[in-house]
Amino acid sequence: MTRFRRALMSMTLLAGLAGAAGVGAPAAAAAGADIRDQLEAAPGVTVLEEQPVAAPYRFFVLSITQPVDHLRPGAGTFQQRFTILHRGTDRPTVLHTTGYNVPTYAFRSEPTRLVDGNQLSVEQRFFTPSRPDPADWSKLTIWQAATDHHRIVAALKPIYAKKWLSTGASKGGMTSIYHRRFYPSDVDGTIAYVAPQDVVNSEDSAYDRFFTKVGTAQCRAALDAIQVEALRRRGELVARYEAWAAANARTFTTIGSADRAFEFMVNGTTWAFWQYSLASDCAGVPPTTASSDDLWAWLDEIYGVDSNTDQGVGPYIPYYFQASYQLGYPDVSLPHLAGLQHYRGQDRAQSYIPRDLVPHFQPLAMGDVDVWVKLFGRRLLFVYGQNDPWGAEPFRLGPGTRDSLSYTAPGANHGANIAKLTSAEAATATSAVQRWADVTAAASLTTAPSYIPSLDDRDPALDRRFALR
Repeated sequence: MTRFRRALMSMTLLAGLAGAAGVGAPAAAAAGADIRDQLEAAPGVTVLEEQPVAAPYRFFVLSITQPVDHLRPGAGTFQQRFTILHRGTDRPTVLHTTGYNVPTYAFRSEPTRLVDGNQLSVEQRFFTPSRPDPADWSKLTIWQAATDHHRIVAALKPIYAKKWLSTGASKGGMTSIYHRRFYPSDVDGTIAYVAPQDVVNSEDSAYDRFFTKVGTAQCRAALDAIQVEALRRRGELVARYEAWAAANARTFTTIGSADRAFEFMVNGTTWAFWQYSLASDCAGVPPTTASSDDLWAWLDEIYGVDSNTDQGVGPYIPYYFQASYQLGYPDVSLPHLAGLQHYRGQDRAQSYIPRDLVPHFQPLAMGDVDVWVKLFGRRLLFVYGQNDPWGAEPFRLGPGTRDSLSYTAPGANHGANIAKLTSAEAATATSAVQRWADVTAAASLTTAPSYIPSLDDRDPALDRRFALR
């Protein structure tokens, strides 16, 4: 614990230094000015476009000038993309951290719906096009990204002066907690969905235990058996993979070969199945007697044959770099495949980034965040899915955490949310979110429809089906 406290103190000092690199005073906008004019007047902000969206909302795609290094703001800048779904300056605002690219279409996250608020969705630094040129990958840290978010909040709070919440799912949920760790007062509460917390990267036995208990014994056996069968048919299926890649202009430079990419795909199918499927989908797992056509189609449906190509991996290199640098990455033992694997132990985050990127793992980064949550966390809500493998290593509340909740949705996968909790838990969680935002349920439900198909039917976290694996 002593070394974690030292890390905590050192990172707090860095956060203080970053305050000197904050945004300047906002330019004054005329009283009653149109929201677009107010946004244009915010320091460093450029409105790139406004897209049509159903009233009473307006939707903007914007960028903000960010330092590449917040400790050296004069050493170069880049443009970070973000969006705003504007509801009204008299409403709360939700900072939605994606952890990846930002969708450039309008949508409402669950907290935004619950408080009938505005929503800022931010693209993570180093995800194209929000990437410095040249890219100094050592600046892709959780602190640098948290400071990006801090500067966006500082630039826009003069416009959106009511309560603020933050939220995100999966890596976006992780990112929202990292932002709170370094800038705890930027928002009034955080709702983090299905966010893993790999405190000790070398200790991943929790994932192995998860895969011995999830679902039914029959389903687990079927998934194990189809992985074994796929590797037994390696020769035939890799040849098919190579032919498919040639026909579709796909390459395997980053991972190394179609054979290696195929093995990594087979390794990950059980993880991907439980991440995005339900127990009822176990009936669709092919038997070992299935044709190679059916086996190939199932691998594509569950994992995605394009996922391990250069073209599939490329957009997620910043994630794999972060996993190799600070976040950690799960290592599942897969003992039933040991005799069939050619690359055992190599399916790790660094295998998915170019060889000229060599991150040096920082083992204290996640421990520092863990200590903050357990000793200093305030107004945090964690939601996990019972059958989601990422929940095997969750954020955990501690003796110093205050006004915070953590729930697991029964039978849910990586799409778990408040609505999937038991009715009593959902009511308690909803009440906390609305209290943090200083709104009442009655006010939220009477000022806007509780369900707007054009804004609520798309889930960006589920759109990135294979982003975390």
